Amino acid sequence: MHLLSSARVKAGESVLVHGASGGVGLAACQIARAYGLKVLGTAGTEEGQKVVLQNGAHEVFNHREVNYIDKIKTYVGEKGIDVIIEMLANVNLSKDLSLLSQGGRVIVVGNRGTIEINPRDIMTKESSIIGVTLFATTKEEFQQYAAALQAGMEIGWLKPVIGSQYPLEKVAQAHENIIHGSGATGKMILLL
Repeated sequence: MHLLSSARVKAGESVLVHGASGGVGLAACQIARAYGLKVLGTAGTEEGQKVVLQNGAHEVFNHREVNYIDKIKTYVGEKGIDVIIEMLANVNLSKDLSLLSQGGRVIVVGNRGTIEINPRDIMTKESSIIGVTLFATTKEEFQQYAAALQAGMEIGWLKPVIGSQYPLEKVAQAHENIIHGSGATGKMILLL
């Protein structure tokens, strides 16, 4: 909810969820679809792509393919994408800017380093880059988002996808697998 409210989305707009097969990405796809958005996603495995399509995406692209950005551009045409939810900005942000529509927004959710961008890419389309973190959410906002997500689960438009499960004593291994793994499918769960 926080991701889409930060982007000021409107029904009918397009959204690209990078890393859509992970827990946050799948939830973003489901919520975006419920908002009436045209949902595109990226995933790096065949299994991940399948799960993304099953969870709200209209189309999915393999971000491991060298020319996947060209495929996205062909799919969306000259208009571009209205909102991009970015899980790995240090890898994708520069490419994201080339995909945006006029007035498009990139919502940065994740990052693991630095990246060089050309500010002219933002200027020419009058686009925005917005960083989000749950740590900056007020108690009232958190309660609103939690109530909306709970209602989504009760009604059925939000269905959390469980991925890897680890006993609590293997938390270090779980962390290593997220950092060095080939991609996630669903939300990782630690079991007590």
